[in-house]
Amino acid sequence: MTTPDSSESWIDDIIDAVVSDAQASGYFDKVNIHEPKRKPGTGLTAAVWVQAMDPLQGASSLVNTSARVLFLLRIYSNMLQEPQDMIDPNMMRAASNLMRRYHDDFDFAGAIRNVDLLGEFGVALSANAGYLDIDGTMFRVMDISIPCIVNDVWPQTP
Repeated sequence: MTTPDSSESWIDDIIDAVVSDAQASGYFDKVNIHEPKRKPGTGLTAAVWVQAMDPLQGASSLVNTSARVLFLLRIYSNMLQEPQDMIDPNMMRAASNLMRRYHDDFDFAGAIRNVDLLGEFGVALSANAGYLDIDGTMFRVMDISIPCIVNDVWPQTP
């Protein structure tokens, strides 16, 4: 077992902020920090996990390297719930609400420099819909890519 390194505490701050913000939106019955292994309940459920993490060229100093941390926030809605005509509109409202919040110069209470809204460093803030089978039940999903720019995460030592 690996002992946690306190120099990596910035990671917890960002994950906590992404999850707390989704919960505070009021759209979700539950927000997980993992993709569910069993089917979520009725209503909207969200899950957050890290999709990628990489150093930023052109945004780092000569002393520290900055990073882009790409989170995926997946919204789940059971395809069997009623009224079925409200599944997509409800998911779109939740996704739009989160994306609007990230557009408000959102920095997760100072945990990050900013959300890379337009993809200056590769991936832009975006949402894509699809379908996913979990435990034999079909879910409508919407994946929101949240590219977070974080200053000075890894020291450059000679």
